[in-house]
Amino acid sequence: MPHIFVLCSFISLLFYNFVLVSKVISISISFLILLQSFGLHTDDIAQIDNFIEHAKFHSEQYGDNVLVFISKHYGELKAEHDREHQEEKEEHEQLPFQHHCHLTSVVVYTANSFNPELGSPLFSESNSSNFHYQAPSSSLHAMGLLQPPRQS
Repeated sequence: MPHIFVLCSFISLLFYNFVLVSKVISISISFLILLQSFGLHTDDIAQIDNFIEHAKFHSEQYGDNVLVFISKHYGELKAEHDREHQEEKEEHEQLPFQHHCHLTSVVVYTANSFNPELGSPLFSESNSSNFHYQAPSSSLHAMGLLQPPRQS
């Protein structure tokens, strides 16, 4: 009897771990899909340290705060900053969120020109029915095993 208790405990523990692991996997996949929908890539996460290091460089060298740094590298001051600081071009390419990938879907619809020789289709009404019932020929029906439910 104690062996059955241990076996049942082991099975319930396995089931609990399976449920827990499946929840963790589904949450992880959902989080990954969310990040990808924002355009974040694993390269971006790996380059965060370059971002922080370059932000510290801008703070020490130019006295930029975080908002000015972001504006110079990702915002409206980007073109001007790139023009003035060509020597930092390699460092700028190592910053995260610098990829420019675009997904474009082109759908083309072509309209068929009207050909008057074809004319319009003719629709005719048909009163004949093409449905028919064939009685079952199985021996199970004959023995009464497979019968539809009856109202009582």
